[in-house]
Amino acid sequence: MKLHFGELENGIRLIALDGKLDGNGVNCVEFEFSSHCMGENIRILVDLSRVSYISSIGIPMLVNAARSVAARGGVMALLNPHHDVLSVLELVGVSHIIPIYFDLGSARAGMSVD
Repeated sequence: MKLHFGELENGIRLIALDGKLDGNGVNCVEFEFSSHCMGENIRILVDLSRVSYISSIGIPMLVNAARSVAARGGVMALLNPHHDVLSVLELVGVSHIIPIYFDLGSARAGMSVD
């Protein structure tokens, strides 16, 4: 599992994950992922387009980060998960906790600050 970090316009932080979000993957990126989710009123977009698999170990990393970000006045969303990953996220109800977008334009619009 690899993590790439960048910033989009309007202060949206982009975290791109690449690989399998299983036990080993979480161990590789969890500290860095969490550190990019720190701050007040932040907006985080997590690109899952290169995540080929998510396990029951990977889901809490995303949900806990989203709840932590929300508790500090921010928002976290997921971007473009593969069909199999999306199916798992929907099955366990993550899509009810974390917004999921399928293109960058929709994500930017949905996360914009008025």
